Amino acid sequence: MLALTILGSNSAIPAFGRNPTAQLLQTEECSFLIDCGEGTQTQLARYKLRNSKLSYIFISHLHGDHYFGLIGLLTSMSLLNRTQELHVYGPEPLGKIIDIQLEAGEVSLNYPLHFHPLKQEGIICQTGKMEIQCFKMQHRIECWGFLFREIKNPRSVDTVKAKSYEIPLAFYEQLKKGENYIHKDGRIIQNAEVTTAAPKARSYAYCADTLYDENIANKIKGADLIYHESTYLKEEQEKAFQRYHSTTIQAANIAKIAETKQLIIGHFSSKYEKLEAFLAEAKEVFENTALAVEGSCYKI
Repeated sequence: MLALTILGSNSAIPAFGRNPTAQLLQTEECSFLIDCGEGTQTQLARYKLRNSKLSYIFISHLHGDHYFGLIGLLTSMSLLNRTQELHVYGPEPLGKIIDIQLEAGEVSLNYPLHFHPLKQEGIICQTGKMEIQCFKMQHRIECWGFLFREIKNPRSVDTVKAKSYEIPLAFYEQLKKGENYIHKDGRIIQNAEVTTAAPKARSYAYCADTLYDENIANKIKGADLIYHESTYLKEEQEKAFQRYHSTTIQAANIAKIAETKQLIIGHFSSKYEKLEAFLAEAKEVFENTALAVEGSCYKI
């Protein structure tokens, strides 16, 4: 199971009950926090999302609406007696910012905190069941997007058939990788006889602040669910360009080119109180679009 909960969906200024950007991606193994705008820890508590499973935090860039909530969350987890290690990924200057804030407040965390600077595109993290890649966005400052993809063996073992061929449990991992089994009597048991193709690995792509860039679509091709910033309506395309942001139509075009199943749009400008027009415009290009409404949960 992959479950994405929207914690914040506004851009620079909190407005109309909307908070700055933050999302939580939950798996059976652990949770991943993606960006950490002001008020994120309050939102986690509001939606009863446990910090205990939070093992990784990914910060796309160093505009305040994407990381101003981080130091508060880090120190609160220490006050709540967290002991398990935490990994933070982000632009290189973020490591110094965290160190300065902790030093200035004479704060000593109860848990090991590991900071990993983002330097180039590619795989940055692997857990037991997930692989995370980063890719560059086209923003005013260094900015990264993230692709979360399940790690799955290519085959699933049919245990009934495997037992009928007297294949030991110790060989099941090799079966999952596609290997044949040589029986003790010399027979070769073909892998296809005792396995089936595993379901497609599920994936989620997070596209942070950016100009419209079709190259991004190629980097996240086939992702099941995509989030793409949509700060402005289409009538503000020139303003979006000047401020290195995207419009509804542009976000929807990326989803269409990337051949995703579903698109979520967010990072709404505080000039807009109502969001119905955002959804209507995006659906003109990509029908299966949803708004990043805080508290909403999307399961993949």
